[in-house]
Amino acid sequence: MSIARFSHNPHLILLHAPAVYDFRKYPIMYGPIADGVPSTPIFEMYPIGFVSILEHLGRNGIAVRIINLAARMLDSDTFDAEKLIRRLKPHAFGIDLHWLPHTQGSLEVAKICKRYHPDIPVIFGGFSATYFYEELIRYPTVDFIIRGDSTEESLLQLMKTIVQREHDSSFSGIPNLVWKDNSNNGEMRVNPFTYVPAEINKFSNNYLPIFKSALKYRDLKSLIPFHGWSSHEWLDYPITPVLTCRGCIHNCIFCGGSQNALATYCNRKKPAFRDPELIVKDIIKITRYTKAPIFVIGDILQPGEEYAYTVLQELKKETFDNHLVFELFDTVRNPEEYFACVADSVENFNFEISPDTHDESIRAAEGKRYTNSAIEENLKWALDSGCNKFDLFFMIGLPLQTCESAMATVDWCGSQMDKFGKRVVPYILAYSPFIDPGCIAYEHPEKFGYKILFKTLEEYRKAMLSPSWKYALNYETRWMTRDEIVNCTYQAGLKLNELKAEYGLIDQASFKSTEERIKLAIELTAAIDKINEMPDFSMRQKRLMQLKPKLDTMLSSVINEKRYMEWPAAKGNFRIFRFIKTAIAEYLRGGG
Repeated sequence: MSIARFSHNPHLILLHAPAVYDFRKYPIMYGPIADGVPSTPIFEMYPIGFVSILEHLGRNGIAVRIINLAARMLDSDTFDAEKLIRRLKPHAFGIDLHWLPHTQGSLEVAKICKRYHPDIPVIFGGFSATYFYEELIRYPTVDFIIRGDSTEESLLQLMKTIVQREHDSSFSGIPNLVWKDNSNNGEMRVNPFTYVPAEINKFSNNYLPIFKSALKYRDLKSLIPFHGWSSHEWLDYPITPVLTCRGCIHNCIFCGGSQNALATYCNRKKPAFRDPELIVKDIIKITRYTKAPIFVIGDILQPGEEYAYTVLQELKKETFDNHLVFELFDTVRNPEEYFACVADSVENFNFEISPDTHDESIRAAEGKRYTNSAIEENLKWALDSGCNKFDLFFMIGLPLQTCESAMATVDWCGSQMDKFGKRVVPYILAYSPFIDPGCIAYEHPEKFGYKILFKTLEEYRKAMLSPSWKYALNYETRWMTRDEIVNCTYQAGLKLNELKAEYGLIDQASFKSTEERIKLAIELTAAIDKINEMPDFSMRQKRLMQLKPKLDTMLSSVINEKRYMEWPAAKGNFRIFRFIKTAIAEYLRGGG
């Protein structure tokens, strides 16, 4: 069979936009808003839901292609996203508006799609699209929105209707769909929100469909997950998350994915957990093609100890070298037993938890009620059992928290590094750029001492174009203004950087480069503040553009070096020929 069969046009093209389009032209001080995640402040990592959409629709006869515009724009100054979109000829474009920072970029990409393809429908989906659906559908470049945390089945029905060119009335039976009725002057129609799957076992949770897509459309570059990864580097260290659930049992007040938030705007009353045996199968599928770390998304203890121990018992039956990374949403009640079981089941493992603060009263106010002694017990038994790396995440902008308290949290981090050594790695960041719409603190700010500064989608779109991340923050607290949150973040970053160097977590070169970067960020923040006071807009823009070369030097990170966030992985071992063989074999069987 000719390889040419792999290059036909897709029915649906999923476009992942940069947070700001075109960020290469705007002088923006993004700050450390992405220092706790692998991607840059352009948030170029597309949602994991793209993978299950690609697989589910493909299995049901709808060909899907993913194009990560954000990553391609970051990796090449000459990449012309507009030119690429102009050449595309799908039946529909899909654009994710999952994370709110993508508001500006996603809407600009939608404009480009409509500029060159006015008759091709544009479909939005994601948490933010769901929350703001009434406002979003009014934008002239948006034709459809699919609400909820599970869009695969509704999107499949919508795409079949579009491909078959059925009448507008056919859209009325698709669950969770918001659409414009073109037979009635584009009036908004809101279908019942009824599709909230209680089980997610039938959806793909591995990266074989992604690689098959790269072969099919001869385009690996558009599938690269984040900046700094050439195609070669991606083959060395691919992103390999495994999703365990949709939903959450916890109610952290600032989280848009909390139980209360998802019940309110996603109609999910309880989480859907993937069967333990399928989680392990997902992991093993990945180990067949790479030795890269595998991030198990979602605390496997959420459904109970029986569920978690079943996952571990199934893993024990398998043999692989990959590092697994487990999340904890709460401290483990029986840490000695649990971490010993993890060690008995997995040769290489890592953990992470987000205590957010050292102050137990503040932690309780945000919805987390575990103690510092419980954290230390977990660290002790995890490390004694062989945990390679245990990450701790702390935040600035919490209820009751002052800058003095945040700096005391940094001191507590130092005590943990002193006590446990280099394998305990703390990070401290501001809640930025936004507290999630839908979370408890956003919906009831006064109760928790917050002031929410933006409420509409249009306000968020404009906020992403602010010259400094300070002006993009969508909140203040009773205890800290936006200025204080920004200043405290930099001071905490400087202090934690010193402590990491003191306890040997980073080398001297990294210590110096991070310190210089933070001090430059402080200097640029002050400069932007002065420029922002100028009454003449054109003069402000001229002065900001003069700062752009310096601003761009901090696009990757400010207070944390990303390389220290990586988990161990062997290099040059991606089994590409096995992947190609499997992908082609499945395609020939009709799975393409």
